[in-house]
Amino acid sequence: MLIRRETSADVDAISAVHAAAFASSEHPDQVPVEVGLVGALRDGDAWLPELSLVAERKGAVAGHVVCTRAHVGATPVLALGPIGVLPEAQGEGIGAALMHAVLGGADAFGEPLVGLLGHLDYYPRFGFGLADRYGITPPIPEWASHFQVRTLATYQPSIRGEFAYAKPFMEL
Repeated sequence: MLIRRETSADVDAISAVHAAAFASSEHPDQVPVEVGLVGALRDGDAWLPELSLVAERKGAVAGHVVCTRAHVGATPVLALGPIGVLPEAQGEGIGAALMHAVLGGADAFGEPLVGLLGHLDYYPRFGFGLADRYGITPPIPEWASHFQVRTLATYQPSIRGEFAYAKPFMEL
Protein backbone atom coordinates (compact mmCIF):
# COMPACT_ATOMS: atom_id res chain seq x y z
CA MET A 1 0.00 0.00 0.00
CA LEU A 2 1.13 3.52 -0.83
CA ILE A 3 -0.27 6.66 0.79
CA ARG A 4 0.24 9.78 -1.31
CA ARG A 5 -1.20 13.17 -2.10
CA GLU A 6 -4.15 13.31 -4.47
CA THR A 7 -3.45 14.32 -8.08
CA SER A 8 -5.88 15.57 -10.72
CA ALA A 9 -5.77 12.11 -12.30
CA ASP A 10 -7.31 10.66 -9.09
CA VAL A 11 -10.55 12.68 -9.05
CA ASP A 12 -12.74 10.02 -10.72
CA ALA A 13 -11.22 7.21 -8.65
CA ILE A 14 -11.82 9.20 -5.45
CA SER A 15 -15.46 9.69 -6.43
CA ALA A 16 -15.74 5.94 -7.07
CA VAL A 17 -14.23 5.16 -3.66
CA HIS A 18 -16.74 7.35 -1.82
CA ALA A 19 -19.63 6.13 -3.99
CA ALA A 20 -18.82 2.53 -3.07
CA ALA A 21 -17.86 3.18 0.56
CA PHE A 22 -21.03 5.11 1.36
CA ALA A 23 -23.47 3.26 -0.92
CA SER A 24 -26.88 2.61 0.58
CA SER A 25 -28.27 -0.90 0.36
CA GLU A 26 -31.76 0.63 0.57
CA HIS A 27 -31.12 3.08 -2.30
CA PRO A 28 -28.39 1.51 -4.47
CA ASP A 29 -29.01 3.92 -7.38
CA GLN A 30 -28.58 7.02 -5.22
CA VAL A 31 -25.20 8.78 -5.28
CA PRO A 32 -23.99 9.22 -1.67
CA VAL A 33 -23.69 12.82 -0.46
CA GLU A 34 -19.99 12.26 0.31
CA VAL A 35 -19.24 12.15 -3.42
CA GLY A 36 -20.68 15.62 -3.97
CA LEU A 37 -19.18 16.89 -0.72
CA VAL A 38 -15.63 16.09 -1.82
CA GLY A 39 -16.25 17.83 -5.14
CA ALA A 40 -17.73 20.91 -3.48
CA LEU A 41 -14.88 21.07 -0.99
CA ARG A 42 -12.31 20.70 -3.79
CA ASP A 43 -13.91 23.66 -5.60
CA GLY A 44 -14.01 25.87 -2.50
CA ASP A 45 -11.60 28.03 -0.57
CA ALA A 46 -11.32 25.59 2.36
CA TRP A 47 -9.57 22.97 0.20
CA LEU A 48 -6.05 22.09 1.31
CA PRO A 49 -4.57 19.96 -1.48
CA GLU A 50 -1.65 18.83 0.66
CA LEU A 51 -4.13 17.15 3.03
CA SER A 52 -6.12 15.24 0.43
CA LEU A 53 -4.55 11.80 0.47
CA VAL A 54 -5.19 8.57 -1.39
CA ALA A 55 -4.21 5.00 -0.61
CA GLU A 56 -3.06 2.93 -3.55
CA ARG A 57 -3.50 -0.81 -3.37
CA LYS A 58 -2.28 -2.96 -6.25
CA GLY A 59 -1.69 0.19 -8.30
CA ALA A 60 -5.23 1.56 -7.94
CA VAL A 61 -6.85 4.06 -5.58
CA ALA A 62 -8.56 2.10 -2.80
CA GLY A 63 -9.09 4.85 -0.21
CA HIS A 64 -9.23 8.59 0.32
CA VAL A 65 -9.20 11.06 3.22
CA VAL A 66 -9.25 14.84 3.29
CA CYS A 67 -8.88 17.59 5.86
CA THR A 68 -10.21 21.04 5.00
CA ARG A 69 -10.01 24.44 6.65
CA ALA A 70 -12.39 25.01 9.53
CA HIS A 71 -12.37 27.40 12.49
CA VAL A 72 -12.98 27.44 16.21
CA GLY A 73 -13.91 31.05 16.75
CA ALA A 74 -11.24 32.99 14.85
CA THR A 75 -8.64 30.20 15.12
CA PRO A 76 -7.95 28.19 11.94
CA VAL A 77 -8.27 24.44 12.55
CA LEU A 78 -9.06 21.42 10.39
CA ALA A 79 -12.16 19.34 9.67
CA LEU A 80 -11.56 15.71 8.75
CA GLY A 81 -13.77 13.97 6.27
CA PRO A 82 -14.92 12.27 4.44
CA ILE A 83 -12.71 9.23 4.70
CA GLY A 84 -13.61 6.23 2.58
CA VAL A 85 -12.20 2.85 1.59
CA LEU A 86 -13.49 0.54 -1.13
CA PRO A 87 -15.66 -2.16 0.49
CA GLU A 88 -13.51 -4.98 -0.90
CA ALA A 89 -10.41 -3.39 0.66
CA GLN A 90 -11.88 -2.70 4.10
CA GLY A 91 -10.28 -4.55 6.98
CA GLU A 92 -6.80 -4.30 5.45
CA GLY A 93 -5.65 -1.30 7.48
CA ILE A 94 -6.13 1.24 4.69
CA GLY A 95 -8.41 3.51 6.73
CA ALA A 96 -6.01 3.46 9.67
CA ALA A 97 -3.04 4.22 7.40
CA LEU A 98 -4.92 7.16 5.87
CA MET A 99 -5.85 8.47 9.33
CA HIS A 100 -2.27 8.28 10.59
CA ALA A 101 -0.94 9.94 7.44
CA VAL A 102 -3.40 12.85 7.41
CA LEU A 103 -3.02 13.48 11.15
CA GLY A 104 0.77 13.37 10.80
CA GLY A 105 0.57 15.80 7.89
CA ALA A 106 -1.72 18.14 9.82
CA ASP A 107 0.66 18.10 12.77
CA ALA A 108 3.68 18.71 10.52
CA PHE A 109 1.92 21.75 9.01
CA GLY A 110 1.48 23.20 12.50
CA GLU A 111 -2.29 22.80 12.73
CA PRO A 112 -3.63 22.90 16.30
CA LEU A 113 -6.49 20.42 16.06
CA VAL A 114 -8.71 18.33 13.83
CA GLY A 115 -12.46 18.00 14.32
CA LEU A 116 -14.93 15.46 12.97
CA LEU A 117 -18.38 14.05 13.41
CA GLY A 118 -17.93 10.31 13.70
CA HIS A 119 -18.34 6.95 15.33
CA LEU A 120 -17.28 6.74 18.96
CA ASP A 121 -15.94 3.21 18.55
CA TYR A 122 -13.55 4.08 15.69
CA TYR A 123 -11.98 7.51 16.06
CA PRO A 124 -10.76 7.40 19.69
CA ARG A 125 -8.05 4.91 18.61
CA PHE A 126 -6.50 7.84 16.72
CA GLY A 127 -6.57 10.14 19.73
CA PHE A 128 -9.98 11.76 19.16
CA GLY A 129 -12.14 12.64 22.13
CA LEU A 130 -15.46 14.36 22.62
CA ALA A 131 -15.06 18.03 21.74
CA ASP A 132 -16.96 19.35 24.74
CA ARG A 133 -14.06 18.14 26.89
CA TYR A 134 -12.00 20.88 25.20
CA GLY A 135 -14.68 23.57 25.33
CA ILE A 136 -15.46 23.15 21.64
CA THR A 137 -19.04 22.87 20.47
CA PRO A 138 -20.39 21.59 17.15
CA PRO A 139 -22.26 23.91 14.81
CA ILE A 140 -25.41 21.84 15.34
CA PRO A 141 -26.04 21.06 19.04
CA GLU A 142 -27.54 17.63 18.27
CA TRP A 143 -24.13 16.51 17.00
CA ALA A 144 -22.49 16.91 20.44
CA SER A 145 -22.68 13.20 21.31
CA HIS A 146 -20.50 12.28 18.29
CA PHE A 147 -18.52 15.46 17.63
CA GLN A 148 -14.84 14.82 18.38
CA VAL A 149 -11.49 16.58 18.18
CA ARG A 150 -7.90 15.45 18.08
CA THR A 151 -5.42 17.97 19.46
CA LEU A 152 -2.01 18.32 17.81
CA ALA A 153 1.36 19.70 18.94
CA THR A 154 0.48 23.39 18.53
CA TYR A 155 -2.88 23.11 20.36
CA GLN A 156 -3.52 25.71 23.03
CA PRO A 157 -6.28 25.32 25.66
CA SER A 158 -7.43 28.85 24.78
CA ILE A 159 -8.88 27.44 21.54
CA ARG A 160 -12.50 27.26 22.61
CA GLY A 161 -15.88 27.98 21.12
CA GLU A 162 -18.01 26.85 18.24
CA PHE A 163 -16.49 24.74 15.50
CA ALA A 164 -17.25 26.12 12.02
CA TYR A 165 -17.03 23.77 9.05
CA ALA A 166 -16.47 24.93 5.48
CA LYS A 167 -19.71 25.93 3.76
CA PRO A 168 -20.16 22.67 1.74
CA PHE A 169 -20.45 20.65 4.96
CA MET A 170 -23.30 22.82 6.17
CA GLU A 171 -25.13 22.54 2.84
CA LEU A 172 -25.56 18.77 3.03
